[in-house]
Amino acid sequence: MEASRQGVRSAVVVNPAKLGDLAEMRATVGRALAKAGWPAPAWYETTVEDPGRGQSRAAVEAGAEVVFACGGDGTIMSCASGLVGTDAALAVLPSGTGNLLAANLGLSTDLAAGIAVAVEGGRRRLDLGLVKGRDEKRYFTVMAGMGFDAQMLGSTSEVTKARIGWLAYLFGGLKHLRGHPMRISVRIDDRPPIRRRARSVLIANVGRLQGGVRLFKEAEPDDGWLDIAILTPRTVGHWAALGWAVLSRRGRVPRMETYRGHRVQVTSNRPQPRELDGDVIPPGRTLRIEVQPRAIWLCVPRPDDADDLAYDADAAAKRGRRLVGSE
Repeated sequence: MEASRQGVRSAVVVNPAKLGDLAEMRATVGRALAKAGWPAPAWYETTVEDPGRGQSRAAVEAGAEVVFACGGDGTIMSCASGLVGTDAALAVLPSGTGNLLAANLGLSTDLAAGIAVAVEGGRRRLDLGLVKGRDEKRYFTVMAGMGFDAQMLGSTSEVTKARIGWLAYLFGGLKHLRGHPMRISVRIDDRPPIRRRARSVLIANVGRLQGGVRLFKEAEPDDGWLDIAILTPRTVGHWAALGWAVLSRRGRVPRMETYRGHRVQVTSNRPQPRELDGDVIPPGRTLRIEVQPRAIWLCVPRPDDADDLAYDADAAAKRGRRLVGSE
């Protein structure tokens, strides 16, 4: 490919639990990168103890300039965390159920497109959300949440996700529609706190949810802002009205307030389920987040002169299929 960067050293961090045939994938990626003039990539497998952060850091220390993250949003989040403060770029090879970052970039689950995007050299800076806790700092690429969304994720079985994909989350959520609201205080930047009886608070770096549903109209993964939604439904009817308004892309969504900011602290009256990029983390009364603008480099279909990170994604998929030899 004419736009390929020659001799770029790379590594693949893969979650083996998300793949059916790791050997076939290794052959496909290796063949495509060789065709693009890149050396053979180094391969690292994630573990339960380390879902990608240590592996991506080790890859950079070994000289990798591009780190392919192959897995779900949790794997991508962990790999991104390991690249903070480095000049290496993250390339997304989605293979999980949600794949929200890939969906927001227009890449879906297309392996060929992910490879093509990396070798063509389009790079953009990506914001991250930094979650501050007493003992550690965590990053996320897509979304963090407290309340109903974390309950839904925790109630969705891996078996159901494997069978029907992201629709499994709907069945997980049905179990908690009639749950009790939480009393929360939401402080955004230096503004006065917002006090509500809410079912969920979402803090997002991107705008789309599972199934391509756009929850935040203004959210972009490189705009330097966090987008916040406070959901306050109290009945099944409220949930239905909220869901229909989001699906039909109405301007006003009942029982949902949206805000934007750079720092957010959510404090509840009691410990609540919490999640980062679809991975449930230990419950807590507080969720404190700051945006980290331009925290890592991300491989995208177009370089920094395009407004939309997903621009040219469909064409990149076609070029990628030629690169991997499937066309």
